[in-house]
Amino acid sequence: QVQLEESGGGLVQPGGSMKLSCAASGNPTSIAAMGWYRRSPGKQRELVAAVMERGTISYAESVKGRFTISRDTAKNAVYLQMNSLMPEDTAVYICNVVHHVGALYWGQGTQVTVSS
Repeated sequence: QVQLEESGGGLVQPGGSMKLSCAASGNPTSIAAMGWYRRSPGKQRELVAAVMERGTISYAESVKGRFTISRDTAKNAVYLQMNSLMPEDTAVYICNVVHHVGALYWGQGTQVTVSS
């Protein structure tokens, strides 16, 4: 199976920046896509950004122009650069992997808090 480890979360002020990292281990050879979800109290889990196997990138409307996702296939890693952070971005950010057969794998999540 695939194990995911996130890092880079923490506390930042509004307008600040933060970069999240996620590394996959175990059996990453069949990974079709990697991305980031987020979850906050009272809100449904939402897809923030994802990179597909052929390089197609998808962003949530709320983060377009502010967040940038990138994938390093050689390192089995995915990154999320977050700029111009707002309090509304406060959430647990969770790394996600999709295998070609459709299986989903989730990291434990990393807390991002945007507050003044």
